[in-house]
Amino acid sequence: MRLFALIGFLAVCAAIAAAVLFFGGFYNVAASNDNPPAVDWVLVHVRQASIAKHADATPPSNLNDAAFIQSGARAFAQRGCTSCHGGPGVAWEKFADGLNPGPPDLKDEVPELKPAELFWVVKNGIGMTGMPSFGAAGLNDQEIWSIVAFLRKLPIISEADYKTWTASAVTPPAPPTPAGAAP
Repeated sequence: MRLFALIGFLAVCAAIAAAVLFFGGFYNVAASNDNPPAVDWVLVHVRQASIAKHADATPPSNLNDAAFIQSGARAFAQRGCTSCHGGPGVAWEKFADGLNPGPPDLKDEVPELKPAELFWVVKNGIGMTGMPSFGAAGLNDQEIWSIVAFLRKLPIISEADYKTWTASAVTPPAPPTPAGAAP
């Protein structure tokens, strides 16, 4: 019985210490600070488990269609994906260096993910990483699947092909400024 009391006492002490650490402002949430290795480990494993559990969409049969892949390349460029992830012959924007965790090099990450997992990430985003939900931003499933088709081929796409495919990509216009708001 004393063992259980000791375990309970230690659990309460740990909870109080954690509350003081987090709610007392002692844990630094600045993006300019590296996370402790334990936090990074937990975040990576929670992300991987969540994606694997929730990614259940069935990919369309045309993921290997050249026109669909090229459409995905244009969408990737138009939607600003290169700002954080770069692309063949396109460096990511300097601000991406300030993200914590930093955006992954997709050429390295994509081969590890199933098409359904890529779709889920693009559609839903990943909280606390800077990766937005493109589904919430208005992209339909067809456009998201085209981005997935492009991403699957990303490691082998040449700079010349990417430049040709995205030459006609036009950045979508900015939404109108509400009346009375500063431009």
